Amino acid sequence: MSKNWYPVIDEGECIKCGICVEYCGSGVYDVEKAPAPLVVNGNGCYEGCHGCGSLCPVGAITYFGDNTGWEPTKSKVKEKPDCGCGNNCDCGENCG
Repeated sequence: MSKNWYPVIDEGECIKCGICVEYCGSGVYDVEKAPAPLVVNGNGCYEGCHGCGSLCPVGAITYFGDNTGWEPTKSKVKEKPDCGCGNNCDCGENCG
């Protein structure tokens, strides 16, 4: 675990899909705030891990302390499809 390595979320890019929160088993994110990724335990992140950042569909995660040359991928999606329910999802207005 590292005090010099943790994920940094670009809130302007983040679509709050929750993939990073679901992926991380190190307690880095506040699961009560999911799907929004709120880093609450940066010390829990393993130095050199790019797991959540590699899964982020919009490349909204970088890492404090990263000097590996790794860059987030931004090619999968730009945002969730909007079904009209106001939650920016694709539920077809069945999300309650």
